[in-house]
Amino acid sequence: MTSVDKPTTAPPIPDQDARTDKAVTEAALFEAFGGVRGMVETVLPGLLFVTIYTINKNLQGSAIAALGVSLLLVAVRLIRRDTVKHAFSGVFGVAFGVVFAMMTGNAKDFYLPGMLYTLGLALAYIVTTLAGVPLIGLILGPVFKENLSWRTRNPGRKKAYAKASWAWGLILLAKCAILFPLYWWADTTQLGWVLVALKIPPFLLAVYLTWVFLAKAPPPIDVFAEMEAEEKAEEERKAAAARAADGPDAS
Repeated sequence: MTSVDKPTTAPPIPDQDARTDKAVTEAALFEAFGGVRGMVETVLPGLLFVTIYTINKNLQGSAIAALGVSLLLVAVRLIRRDTVKHAFSGVFGVAFGVVFAMMTGNAKDFYLPGMLYTLGLALAYIVTTLAGVPLIGLILGPVFKENLSWRTRNPGRKKAYAKASWAWGLILLAKCAILFPLYWWADTTQLGWVLVALKIPPFLLAVYLTWVFLAKAPPPIDVFAEMEAEEKAEEERKAAAARAADGPDAS
């Protein structure tokens, strides 16, 4: 075999490319949903509330402790200059819960805003999917630098987002089907401990199914890279036109 016949570069390895795509998808999901730290910030205020209330049945003390730890988590993120969206969402959720519980005097109402939010989110996933713009695609599109290109230019990816949104919607509806009857029939501590137990497992299941669907989907279209390439090509065309215009004068 001559030097011309020898390949100069190794051919791409499909399995390796697939592993890379899956790793990128996993990292993007981890970033979008807050990772382990985001889960801790989601669970900790409710866990603290139900723990204190189980011990002393003091609504005010439990509520203040939950709100205090939420504010502390935000302060830590601000000091470290980290992303605060997950911690802030936790603060708002806890604050609404505290207001509801204090207004009604019913400790179970601490959990009601979060339960209503979960129900609304479940319906949003389902309705947006039926409308052809699955919510999970709207959430993850900017993370994957594809924005809304999946809607018209990447049908395989749109199908994966639809499947993932159905998964999120149905999982959250199942969670609501457990919690709302308990809100009416169970006491505060029973509802609180069940709610804490249901914080992470349904979330992890939904994230895992999203990862499975997207890992099998076509890769995202990087619209940012396309825009940069288009801008660079436009600059080169302008430069070439300027050189052509200056040519006769230079001669």
